[in-house]
Amino acid sequence: MVEFITMAPTSGDGQYVGNSQGGTVSRLQGWSETTEREPSLAYISRIAEAAEKGGFGTLLLPTGSSCLDSLAIASALIPKTERLNFLFAVRPGFTAPAVFARQFATFDYLSGGRARVNIVTGGIPSELAADGDFLEHDARYRRTEEFITLLKRLFTEQNVNHKGEFYQLENATLFPKLVQQSPQIYFGGASRAGVVTAASVADVYMMWGETLDNTRERLEEVKREAALRGRTLSYSLSFQVVLGDTEEQAWNNAKKLISRIDPAVLEKKRQSFTKGDSVGVKRLHQLMLESKDRDFRVGPNLWAGLTQVLNGNSIALVGTPDQLADRLIEYIRLGFDKVLLRGFPHLETIEAIGRDIIPRVRARLAQQSKTAVGE
Repeated sequence: MVEFITMAPTSGDGQYVGNSQGGTVSRLQGWSETTEREPSLAYISRIAEAAEKGGFGTLLLPTGSSCLDSLAIASALIPKTERLNFLFAVRPGFTAPAVFARQFATFDYLSGGRARVNIVTGGIPSELAADGDFLEHDARYRRTEEFITLLKRLFTEQNVNHKGEFYQLENATLFPKLVQQSPQIYFGGASRAGVVTAASVADVYMMWGETLDNTRERLEEVKREAALRGRTLSYSLSFQVVLGDTEEQAWNNAKKLISRIDPAVLEKKRQSFTKGDSVGVKRLHQLMLESKDRDFRVGPNLWAGLTQVLNGNSIALVGTPDQLADRLIEYIRLGFDKVLLRGFPHLETIEAIGRDIIPRVRARLAQQSKTAVGE
């Protein structure tokens, strides 16, 4: 069964992307400090409640200097939900593994086993530097591998002693003990170093949506690397979503999203891309450039228009609920058992996804499963 994940817009939200509204443009999302919808506890709580009601299993809480702290937000959402899991992002350069293991275990205990963790290695160099992380690209991935290895040991061993390249622990123990057994480690990285790290120590490999062919190629690469190490991973794929009652309406809605782009936002994105070292961001940027003369259409119901202003997860599925369900099943068939969907404005989009897309995808997968066994 496919699990659906969404993300909390902890930098702010709105119906337009790349509109600075006279404020300071966010490093990550193109939002301003005077964003249309502030990421208040009341608003994020509505999103968590809508996600749980709509059939999403997990809510991702992102990390970054323009985001509210993921652990703090997740903790505040525990009493607002009953079943929703919380996947909070953490950067190994900012929190020691034993400290984070204790934070994770505390949240897991208080939430009754609903803690999940997304290890984030990269980021915009200027943002990393502002938070005190100056390691070069491949060294960050070596540190990530050591961090994940230590987390797994802290989660499963009574006492941990370790002396490595980046961390040293003496007789470390974990309190409280985890409610769940061996929690999965979510991780993504498109570079060669990222793929090797995922194949070596991650449990769930997270990818940003690209064209079907590109996605297939990347997925096969990670599977080969994992197999070489005798490992099998779970796979997650992420898309933005733009819906319409008709395909024409959906494309009009997509154009509306970027109809108020501030030139300052475009320039800031250009500068961050030029200075950045993220292979994944470069891949999406290339798709955007190659599709500019086609209104950023990169495939059936696939659009790179948001990549003009967004870093990271920016490729969108655009169309009717039936079209998007068909596209998602094409990707799921490649080997994905988790799908992260989000959009703008976030609340209305995930309500629509829960109402119009998740039931369609599940029904079609169930029908395909019956057909496959000859029922």
